[in-house]
Amino acid sequence: MININKQNELINAAMKVRENAYAPYSNFQVAAALLCADNEIITGVNIESSSYGLSVCAERNTIAAAVAKGKKEFIAMAVVSQNGVTPCGACRQVIFDICGNIDIILGDENGSIQDITSTKVLLPKAFSHEDLG
Repeated sequence: MININKQNELINAAMKVRENAYAPYSNFQVAAALLCADNEIITGVNIESSSYGLSVCAERNTIAAAVAKGKKEFIAMAVVSQNGVTPCGACRQVIFDICGNIDIILGDENGSIQDITSTKVLLPKAFSHEDLG
């Protein structure tokens, strides 16, 4: 598990961009900060669409931004939202697929850490590339 200073650094990075979330329908702003193996932190926010199924969560936007920068190894992700909710099921799968079993730090709208967990805890018995044969 990453140390408390890194946990707070990730939470603060997510807090800084959370207000940039585009959430005109739900008014539920979410931000994520992903710690890469080279110590760079990549952030992202949720983007809603009037066609709700086309909305993209902060976690997946953050991972996409990191991959676009050529990042391939990850250590931890912080997710900041109202009440510090956990990632949705789709995000749990994508986090596992791209990042593996990393620490997940959940923060609330005040920047307080609500929980620290991992991908494996959030998605036990996850489907992976190994299941494809």
